Amino acid sequence: MAKTTSGLNQRKRRHIRVRKKVAGTSDRPRLSVFRSANHIYAQVIDDDNGNTIASASTVEADINQQKDGKTKVEIAAIVGKLAGERATEKGVNKVVFDRAGFKYHGRVKALAEGARKAGLDF
Repeated sequence: MAKTTSGLNQRKRRHIRVRKKVAGTSDRPRLSVFRSANHIYAQVIDDDNGNTIASASTVEADINQQKDGKTKVEIAAIVGKLAGERATEKGVNKVVFDRAGFKYHGRVKALAEGARKAGLDF
């Protein structure tokens, strides 16, 4: 009898597979994304030093004021743009994108496009 794996276990396996290939350096940090049912989080991480350079999420007061009447995809684009702006303020222009096992679709894609509009190159 074949075992079925849950969606969460499949995502974790994809995440491990992606993280084997994607690592952030001081020159080119990692833009990491986490998506829950209600929120989305983005961090620009320097894996060499173990530092978070910039971050943005939907739980911040800045984003909560802009949420009214918008879809989750539109809000994700705002989070990506804010994370990109904060990273460029710190002098980061190039990043590698870590989708953390999530499909590059919907909110994850919108966040990436928002970060690109803010000036991040990946």
